[in-house]
Amino acid sequence: MHPIEFFFDPVSPYSYLAATQLDDLAARCGTTVVYKPMLLGAVFKATGNRMPAAVPAKGQYMLTDLQRWAALYQVPFQFPAVFPTDSKLAQRIACTLAEAERPRWTLAVMRAYWVDGHDIGTETGVRHALDTLAMDADACIEAAQREDAKAALKQLTDEAVSRGVFGAPSVFHGDALFWGCDRLHLLEHHIKHASAA
Repeated sequence: MHPIEFFFDPVSPYSYLAATQLDDLAARCGTTVVYKPMLLGAVFKATGNRMPAAVPAKGQYMLTDLQRWAALYQVPFQFPAVFPTDSKLAQRIACTLAEAERPRWTLAVMRAYWVDGHDIGTETGVRHALDTLAMDADACIEAAQREDAKAALKQLTDEAVSRGVFGAPSVFHGDALFWGCDRLHLLEHHIKHASAA
């Protein structure tokens, strides 16, 4: 059984919404989730894509769409005052963590931004997320400044682009790509169909 590979950026609201659902989906399907941080801005630049909010009509629609998805998933959601923001520090911290620790960090930093309204583009906002997990903020931030953390994030971002990722969230099951939180039902159908074949 292939794991679910979750390419995400916490600055993406749809990444947050997907992250609230994926672990339960994986459990229903008898598989696991591998969290793969990437920089969405770099993906946009490499693929010629841009965020929906860059188009005024799409941006206005997105505000309603996000509220609808949050209500459907029964998760808290509040659009932050600062959007977009720089997620490099948060994502580099993710790269320094063991794979098993990434889900907790990812959800914590996403909640800090999309629920509590902290600007995770600042060290203060990142520290808030670290504090909610009782993690050593100084040690985590120091580790994130190392060249190996920067290189790991670049490598994962490059991997995403090389595999056809153009936005976030992007989820793989084997070679099958599913983009967006609104395609998780297709992902689940695909996994169950693939396992039954």
